[in-house]
Amino acid sequence: MKNCITLCIVLLCCLQGIGQNTLLRADGKEIRTRIVPPKGYARVNVKEGSFGEYLRNLPLRSHGTKVYYFDGREKWNRSVYCAVVDMEIGKRDLQQCADAVIRLRAEYLYKHKAYDRIHFNFTNGFRADYTKWAEGYRISVKGNRVSWYKSKAKDYSYKTFRAYLDVVFAYAGTLSLAKELTSVPVTSMQIGDVLIQGGSPGHAVIVVDMAENPATGEKLYLLAQSYMPAQDIQVLVNPKERDKSPWYTLKRMGNILTPEWRFTSADLKRFKN
Repeated sequence: MKNCITLCIVLLCCLQGIGQNTLLRADGKEIRTRIVPPKGYARVNVKEGSFGEYLRNLPLRSHGTKVYYFDGREKWNRSVYCAVVDMEIGKRDLQQCADAVIRLRAEYLYKHKAYDRIHFNFTNGFRADYTKWAEGYRISVKGNRVSWYKSKAKDYSYKTFRAYLDVVFAYAGTLSLAKELTSVPVTSMQIGDVLIQGGSPGHAVIVVDMAENPATGEKLYLLAQSYMPAQDIQVLVNPKERDKSPWYTLKRMGNILTPEWRFTSADLKRFKN
């Protein structure tokens, strides 16, 4: 019996070791230290203070952390992600796919006090400026009619900023975000670009890091997403290139298969400002 138990333990340990990803570092605290590029590749340079630098340095929860929905339930499919961004998502079913992209962009701008650049459109085209909200105005939604009204005192606190985002999440989505972004050639991809298909449902994922092979010029990139229902932002695995996963190979044309959605190279877009 003891020998049988010992054998089972050895087999279990061997099975756990099979398929371990050597590109993941369990002690890494953020994307740039948790996920290393494959041999021969190095991370692309990013400007200090840029959106790319912010995304590359997103804090991660401890290695092996699971993704949870807004209501505390565990995401049933653990095979789609390799890391979880350490950022609360609220207690309501609001921060889904496009909302996560909006969240990251807004958090970056708020961190740098670029308040006048924080604005997003509702699906009906209404422009919701954060500065208007911070000055004490609130948004009235009656059917398809949306308007501002004065309600509060001036307040640029994070709490008020976070409340603004929840309203944006409620009335924006892939349809509105896709119209706000500008299309870019996939060969010009930068960290912070978005793969997006506007629709009901549509989907959006964001490029959170890139690497390049200086000898061949080949580039790789990492993708992150939220999904439906609202859930933790997660760094995706690459279901097609297991040897490079979670990195994706940048290709001039073709489909981009992510674990829960299929994009094309024509779906790449960028924030205008």
